[in-house]
Amino acid sequence: MALKLSLRELEVFAAVAACESVTRAAAEVALSQSAASQALAQLEQALGVPLFDRIGRGLQLNEHGRTLLPRARALLDEAAALQDLFGEAALSLRLGASTTIANYLLPQRLAALRQRWPQCRVSLQVANTRDIVAAVAALQADFGLIEGPCHHPALHSLPWQQDELLVFAAANHPLAGRQVGLAELAAAPWLLRETGSGTREEVERVLLPHLGSLNVEMELGDSEAIKRAVAAGARAAHSAAESHHNSTAAMGLHPGASSSERSSPCWCRETPSCWSLRARSVSGATWPRMAGCSRVRR
Repeated sequence: MALKLSLRELEVFAAVAACESVTRAAAEVALSQSAASQALAQLEQALGVPLFDRIGRGLQLNEHGRTLLPRARALLDEAAALQDLFGEAALSLRLGASTTIANYLLPQRLAALRQRWPQCRVSLQVANTRDIVAAVAALQADFGLIEGPCHHPALHSLPWQQDELLVFAAANHPLAGRQVGLAELAAAPWLLRETGSGTREEVERVLLPHLGSLNVEMELGDSEAIKRAVAAGARAAHSAAESHHNSTAAMGLHPGASSSERSSPCWCRETPSCWSLRARSVSGATWPRMAGCSRVRR
């Protein structure tokens, strides 16, 4: 049976779906706008259905387009793999990672990967946990590394390694260097990661049952930015323990404890779905341990 569509048409379709604009999609696939429009029209004609709804100046996938998109992306990935099958760059990896993992855990691992496979091509998408889960589900990444739980029904998550979350404050903060009660923590102004961050989700999951609410003064999308803001403004915050290595003393931060001998709480999650509740007492409050990193893949 003769094929009525081409890989180039599918490539244009996938680019338009991502950009929601023929003009921007044409630039992505190195075509003129008229050539991209023609390729999209030919694909819709070959399939016998429209793939987009025209809304103002933009294009949004309709039901037919949403059905086609994951299969088109999978086919394009297979074609790219075939193209590199007999070349030196046979290994190609599209990786997604949440912010803290990308900043503090992946650089040395990616360097080791390049040393072992010098011709390996790696593209890394950095976003919060929610966006990385969405990217893996949409086949925009081969797999993802995240810090929070994965709730997507079409994905499998596996434990990768443990990490700690620390509550910390500037060295001159009134709560630093002593035991802290629940009322004080609830009243303190907090700097937290943005909604959609796995770290933020874990902090709220564990702290809110004890504190009732958090006095969130600021939301920042990067752990390094949170640390520097706390050092400058003397607010309480949370961060993964990995992000504190070699930096807290230089910025004058007072991190939370990682053992019962010190005054502030920290948590460690062991699996993406089974939470270990090794608790200890801080000023009469019981602090469960929580939150680390997970791998997410289809």
